[in-house]
Amino acid sequence: MTESRVHTEDVDIDPPSERSVVIFGRDVSTIPCFRNSYLYGISIGIGVGFLAFLKTSRPQLSTHIGFGTFMATTLGYWFPCRYNWSKQKFDAAQLQQALQQQALYEGTEKERELAMKTEQA
Repeated sequence: MTESRVHTEDVDIDPPSERSVVIFGRDVSTIPCFRNSYLYGISIGIGVGFLAFLKTSRPQLSTHIGFGTFMATTLGYWFPCRYNWSKQKFDAAQLQQALQQQALYEGTEKERELAMKTEQA
């Protein structure tokens, strides 16, 4: 009896997604915060719209309330998420530049001067 074994190196556990949604020529799966903001907006909009229908029994009003909630939730999640993403990207760029400067000055007279200034301060 032969036993077949699969090595973990041979199996791609999480294959890259080949499905992508392209809107106006841009792959939206590459846009930061897009997926989460729309998923939260859709789910909360449907929930609030359904609850509004249960309360009022008016389909048109419930649809308007649900869509308004979708838009408010999507935009309310999108802007803070993008702000934090931009801030993190800016901080990472500054840190990378500082590390490059440190690597450039390492072992030179300039590093000793900077160390002396920080000790005096």
